[in-house]
Amino acid sequence: MDVLTSSGFAHTLQTVAFATIIFAACVLLPKINYRTQLAKLPAYGSPASEKQRQAYLKSAAKMYREGYEKFKDTVYRMASVDGEDNIVIPPRFLPEVRRLPDSVLSFPKAIEKTMEVKYTNILTDEPIVAHSIKADLTPALARLNSVVYTEVEQALKEEIPECKDWTPVPIYSRLVNMVAKISGRVFVGPELCRDDGYLDAAVNYTMDLINAQRAIKKIRPLYRPYLAPRLPEIKRLLQRQKSAEAFLRPVVQARRDAEKNDPSYQKPDDLLSWFMNRSEDFGVESTEKLAKLQLGIIFAAIHTTTLTATNILYTMAVDPEAIEPLREEIRTVMAENGGTITTRALQYMVKLDSYMKECVRFYPAGLTSFTRKVLKGFTLSNGQYIPKGVVIEVPSHAIYQDDMNYPNGDTFDGFRHYKLRQGGTATDHARNQFVTTNEQNLMFGYGRHACPGRFFAANEIKMLLARILLDYDVKNEDGSMERYPNILMGRSTSPDPRKKLLFKRVEV
Repeated sequence: MDVLTSSGFAHTLQTVAFATIIFAACVLLPKINYRTQLAKLPAYGSPASEKQRQAYLKSAAKMYREGYEKFKDTVYRMASVDGEDNIVIPPRFLPEVRRLPDSVLSFPKAIEKTMEVKYTNILTDEPIVAHSIKADLTPALARLNSVVYTEVEQALKEEIPECKDWTPVPIYSRLVNMVAKISGRVFVGPELCRDDGYLDAAVNYTMDLINAQRAIKKIRPLYRPYLAPRLPEIKRLLQRQKSAEAFLRPVVQARRDAEKNDPSYQKPDDLLSWFMNRSEDFGVESTEKLAKLQLGIIFAAIHTTTLTATNILYTMAVDPEAIEPLREEIRTVMAENGGTITTRALQYMVKLDSYMKECVRFYPAGLTSFTRKVLKGFTLSNGQYIPKGVVIEVPSHAIYQDDMNYPNGDTFDGFRHYKLRQGGTATDHARNQFVTTNEQNLMFGYGRHACPGRFFAANEIKMLLARILLDYDVKNEDGSMERYPNILMGRSTSPDPRKKLLFKRVEV
């Protein structure tokens, strides 16, 4: 009996050992193969380590610039803030990688990692959003621009003091409020866009999400599963998310009830209504899901628009020579368009458009663009193999500084793109617009997933800046002529929200 028991036990051990070996092989072999494939690619800097991660957090701009100069014609790998190697793609390969299907390169999967969705709980892969913006919002801009401009004027009156003399204004926070109101008019309609509950949800959710994402990125990747959920920033974000959704759910439900029960009900002309119209086609039928979609679009609009407008105003504050040519253009164009800012007027503000574009070139929202997660390995035209599982990106800021793309790229020239449009061909005119995306203009992404809301954002920013330029002189609070430096953390770069500008009403 003992022999039989021992024999059975030995057989069980052998079975467990064999299963363990098989399991380990299934788990480890793909990882070994992945690292072997990565190792075949040239590397910038040291292998992934905490020391390299900290260097990336502090000096990513320098690293991307050096990598761009060193690896002009080849992809290379570089350890990132997440403790893993990303693959950096030179712009020469953009035309071929843009043709790869979503089954090979995934934008949503890359954003999941960038925005730490595991902890922030945001939606990243909802096709209804891009579709509705392209099919509903963008075609409606000509109709909505007069409404948006009215909101711009009203928001400025509410958020900027009278400023009879030089008055300090915390412009970043004021812009957050203004953009929430202006964008809200298009997103949820005139009744809600100034509602205190809506504004609280929109503004504070945006700020809490930014703070939470940055706090997570500071943690060593190994410790994130344990420490990230305990971060006060994450707890605050998730609580804010609950309260924001609690506010938005009744709004969605009230519209559904009215549509169902009120024969005279007229659907509002806003993004929420367009989402609801298309919800069945995209399988987004729950009130909770629609409310969460609104939160996502609110964050994207407020964060990008505020960041860009702040960067431009910080630049204008130390560039007085540019102000009068910009003002003169705005006055002339408005006079030719009934004294207001119409769709046609926006198209003819080419100097302002140029200035906005140059500010984005010099002070982008991030150091990289075209971030994608590789779902299936592929081979580039030069023979380099990009393995499944890695994240690829393009060093957009380094591209912007390349003299081959922008002569004297290290020199800020607010009217650079205006000059190219004036003296060039139709192609030059098209390539040098603020909203253009191509291999040298990557602020709004590239390819079929380029930001669909960029046309609305451009109009909103242009209206805000035009009105501010006409009504106010602006300068640094301390009177210095040195631009406020941006805050850099890894691949992200943003204007310092704590800085103030001095505003003084223009005497006409």
